[in-house]
Amino acid sequence: MIGKLEMFIAVATEEHFGRAAETLGITQPTLSTGIKQLEANLGVQLIFRGSRYGGLTPEGQRALVWAKQLVSDARTFREEMRHARHGLTGHVRLAVIPTALTWAARLTSRFAGHHPNVRFEVLSRTSVEILSMLDNLEIEAGISYLDNEPLGRVTTAPLYRERYTLVCHRDHPLAGRKMVGWADLADQRLCLLTPDMQNRRIINQCFMAVNVQPQAQVESNSTVVLVAHVEGGDWVTVLPSDMARFLAGDKPLRIIPIAGGGVVHSVGLVAPYREPHTPVLRALLAEAANVADLS
Repeated sequence: MIGKLEMFIAVATEEHFGRAAETLGITQPTLSTGIKQLEANLGVQLIFRGSRYGGLTPEGQRALVWAKQLVSDARTFREEMRHARHGLTGHVRLAVIPTALTWAARLTSRFAGHHPNVRFEVLSRTSVEILSMLDNLEIEAGISYLDNEPLGRVTTAPLYRERYTLVCHRDHPLAGRKMVGWADLADQRLCLLTPDMQNRRIINQCFMAVNVQPQAQVESNSTVVLVAHVEGGDWVTVLPSDMARFLAGDKPLRIIPIAGGGVVHSVGLVAPYREPHTPVLRALLAEAANVADLS
């Protein structure tokens, strides 16, 4: 039954039988047969379908809530039994906002040192995608903003507070400054993260607070792309201080604090709100508290 429920969740998430089968690593006929068997067992139609996926029936929408709960409970049960027999083992899928990837590496490296039988899969995603993936049981945890936009019902463990800096080439006219203000960047060639990123929405708010409408000539969902532009020309970008230091490295770049850097936002681990958590997730939340730097 649990396997059939996982099939149902995959179809509801992907809204496409072919993509759902691919994510599960099974054939589409196998998936279709599994859904039909689940509907027969429950005595209701869960999915409207003709030649293609047509959405969930009203019964299917109610069943999806129960399916997620049952599958989550089953996974927790399996993890508890595995922990009792083999200690802490497993595979953790972790989705992370791009500006927090260095902290993801810090957390997973520290955790792996203590628990070498746990494997990690780290994915770069937007904050909205992270919440959706948690809800659809596609990941075990995420690293995202905790206090800027609604999170819903999740468990959180703060890791650090994000502060913003200007990154420019050492030959840039602003490179000699000890500090800049948001208004100083109004006429600069900006390259910034894409608008679907919460970091970009925060930066936009900081600009608008000084009556500046930011006009980015280059937008990307990759911080590496932004810094590559800065290194190669007269572009400037705005990044959290930790990510800026990591990417600048020994490049000919300057990192300059931004005065009145706006509201400092908390970033941390987010996990489904439930008790009990799996043993691995309990340990990961505890590790997050150990590595946190909230100064």
